[in-house]
Amino acid sequence: MARTGVTVERLTQAAADLADEVGFDNVTVSALARGFGVKDASLYSHIKNARDLRVRVAVLALEELADRVAEALAGRSGKDALVAFANAYRDYAKRHPGRYTAARRELDPESAVAAAAVRHAEMTRAILRGYRLAEPAETDAVRLLHSVFHGYVSLETAGGFVRGRAAEASWTRALDALDAVLRNWPPETVGAG
Repeated sequence: MARTGVTVERLTQAAADLADEVGFDNVTVSALARGFGVKDASLYSHIKNARDLRVRVAVLALEELADRVAEALAGRSGKDALVAFANAYRDYAKRHPGRYTAARRELDPESAVAAAAVRHAEMTRAILRGYRLAEPAETDAVRLLHSVFHGYVSLETAGGFVRGRAAEASWTRALDALDAVLRNWPPETVGAG
C-alpha cells in the first residue's frame, strides 16, 4: 500500500482484510504500518491504540454482516426468511473468518460493537414475527438461533464436519429442524423463567 492516503477508514478496512488472511488475533498495528509503508507511530494519529482498531474492525464486520442479512431477508418471511438469514450468516463467516471472529468478540458493552449487535438481534426478531412467538419465547428463540448458527459455523470452519454426511446436507436438515421447533414452540413450564 502507498504511504499517502492513510485514513481511519482505510486502516479499518486493511485491518479487516488482514484479519481474514492471518486471523483477527494476529492483527497488529505494526503489521498494518508495514502494509502502509509507514512507522507504527504514524498510525496513532488515526487510531487511539490496538484496542480501538479491534473495535473498529468488529463494528465494520457487524455492519457488513447486517447488510448482507438485510439484503437476504428482503421480501421473505417464515421459513424462507429463516433460511435466507442463516445462509447469509454462514456465507459471511466462511468468506470472512477474521471479520467473523471480530464480530463475535465482546470488547466493551458500552462500545459501538454492542450498538451494532442490536441490529442483528432486531433482524432475528423480524424473522420470528412470522412464527408468532410472544415474550419470553421470542427471546429464547433469538438465543437458540444465534447459538445454532454460531455453533454450526464455528464447528464447520474448524474442520469439525469432515466425516460422514456432507456439511451442507446437515445444515439444510438443521434449518428444517429449527423451522419445525419455531412452528411448534413448547409452552412455558410452570416455575420456569
